Amino acid sequence: MRILIVEDEVKVASFLRQALEEEGYAVDTTGDGEEGLQFVRAAAYDLLILDWMLPKMSGLQVCRSLRAENCTTPILLLTARDAVADRISGLDTGADDYLTKPFSLGELFARVRALLRRGGPTLPAVLTVGDLTLDPVARRVERAGREIFLSAREYSLLEYLLRNAGRTVTRALIAEHVWDFNFDCGTNVVDVYINYLRNKIDRGHPSPLIHTARGVGYRLEALPK
Repeated sequence: MRILIVEDEVKVASFLRQALEEEGYAVDTTGDGEEGLQFVRAAAYDLLILDWMLPKMSGLQVCRSLRAENCTTPILLLTARDAVADRISGLDTGADDYLTKPFSLGELFARVRALLRRGGPTLPAVLTVGDLTLDPVARRVERAGREIFLSAREYSLLEYLLRNAGRTVTRALIAEHVWDFNFDCGTNVVDVYINYLRNKIDRGHPSPLIHTARGVGYRLEALPK
């Protein structure tokens, strides 16, 4: 899932980016409101983490502009302002959630997961295709009852495929949601990571779940025997 962080404190933005990337998310960052607005207009994000106090445009102004443009991307507003009136103002402007600084990473991750669930179609807590399961909360993957250990990027790729199970997703869409804004579209890294997943998910099983749509992309599906 692809997240944009708009935060002008460089250390905070770097810390959040590293923490979320370690959780398997593709993360972009920018330090001012105007550029954040342009980022959201230019690319498809699954979640926006938005600081309130920003140069050029405040977080509230960014939020108000996006909602006026009918942008439905979930927005988590970060701020040191913890007065009830401030929370009401942030939520009424269009933010979906509000987190005051300082905060724990555990709470941030939980709010991110909740907003990502809310932002897309209703999905079961545990994602399942055939005998493959992925538990987003426990970050546990199993096939036929055997636990499979994945790197953060492999996990993110598998989760994206599972959330689009039965649907062919293009390499461009995969790159957009699993890698960050600096992704080099001229590389074959998507195919490389698909092969990594196949070795861990399909090897040793009679029925493969990851299928290639030649010239298009990939599909995760349990085909009838």
